[in-house]
Amino acid sequence: MNTSKIIKAGKIASEVKAWIKPQIKKGMPLLEIAEKIEDKIIELGGQPAFPTNLSIDEKTAHYTPSYNDESIAEGLLKVDFGAHVDGWCSDTAFTIDLEGSEENKKLIQTAEKALAKAIETINENVETGEIGKAVQETIQSEGFAPIVNLSGHQIDKYDLHAGLTIPNVDNQSNFTIEKGLYAIEPFVTLSNAAGHVKDSGPSGIYALVDSKNVRSPIARELLDYILEEHETLPFCSRWLVKKFGTKALLGLRQLEQNENLHHYNSLIEASGAKVAQAENTVLIEKEKIVTTE
Repeated sequence: MNTSKIIKAGKIASEVKAWIKPQIKKGMPLLEIAEKIEDKIIELGGQPAFPTNLSIDEKTAHYTPSYNDESIAEGLLKVDFGAHVDGWCSDTAFTIDLEGSEENKKLIQTAEKALAKAIETINENVETGEIGKAVQETIQSEGFAPIVNLSGHQIDKYDLHAGLTIPNVDNQSNFTIEKGLYAIEPFVTLSNAAGHVKDSGPSGIYALVDSKNVRSPIARELLDYILEEHETLPFCSRWLVKKFGTKALLGLRQLEQNENLHHYNSLIEASGAKVAQAENTVLIEKEKIVTTE
């Protein structure tokens, strides 16, 4: 691990979080929010580790604005983004209430409380199930429910989901935490909700899974660019349209058909209940460092 680059990536995300949070207002275009975050990451010396996710209410994860998106900020808005420095990533998220809702505020406070408890619990040689238990008990003690099929994750160079997962429930897993980099992200929903997410159609977020040749010239051009700019980290159609124009959409379809890409689905809470999220990245070395605080 390159500790200095990990710390820098975390610091960039932390600065962006503090900078963007007060700017987000109800009615603001999601596209504007995403581009502000991603441009600021670059301005501070990093690159986006993945497309900014902006998920409203029951939309839980993997929603990023398209190049011509007209959606606006409202409801319970989850803002999930990260920075990378030469492939070493940070991953952080916060939720804001744009409706003046007491229930929304309690959901947010519970997600943040569960995150703090998980960070307190995680350490070298701790079993992952113990972290999940801490998250679940914290959320349920506040009268809410965790999302059972979303989890935190270990991070490696150019790999956001590497190795261990960090559950949000007591799943009895006895894998132990080793020295490394981890994203912890509790998701909280209402107690009478389904408590799990389901797929909700294509997201426009992709990751490269195979660099095999493709016949189409535009698809080949895109493939070369993806390899150079993103390697195996997620990217989105919006970024490629910005670079290549709308012909990029045809090239992306061709790369999908050629099985070069994995196309992520958007995720929604299965019963349509609203969801809050909180996330930070934790480095476990000689000491425990929350890189994105």
